[in-house]
Amino acid sequence: MSLYDVPIKTLQGGDADLAQYRGKAVLVVNVASRCGLTPQYTGLQKLAEAYADQGLVVLGVPCNQFAGQEPGSADEIAEFCDVNYGVTFPMTEKVEVNGPGRHPLYDLLTQTADGDGEAGDVKWNFEKFVVDRSGAVTARLRPQTTPESPELVGAVERALA
Repeated sequence: MSLYDVPIKTLQGGDADLAQYRGKAVLVVNVASRCGLTPQYTGLQKLAEAYADQGLVVLGVPCNQFAGQEPGSADEIAEFCDVNYGVTFPMTEKVEVNGPGRHPLYDLLTQTADGDGEAGDVKWNFEKFVVDRSGAVTARLRPQTTPESPELVGAVERALA
């Protein structure tokens, strides 16, 4: 199974149809509204805008598994992201990224190791996965790696090449 085959809903409840991103680079990020890392939304939005014309899609995936930091409904999450961060990139339904209820998207993503060679469970909110135009996961960056970091920007640029 590839990223394009994974069934997932949009935040609004319709089918997200990840196949629409075939041929684009995708930055998948598990997000939360009440986390110390939540200000990363600003950088993610800037990254989405800066590289959209080159084919980047940032995909936000809300998750409430880390200290209950994404407790809101779909409408509350959407409003929070719009009002506080001007988020225009697509968002999926709220999912589990770890454990027995792990969403199939994260079954696929978490097989990729980070820069230290560690694969497996997502560590916290705002973990980032870079998917290249062919659908291969080419980078995994832990939550503390900011959207502005040279490491993430470089991984995005390589995925777009």
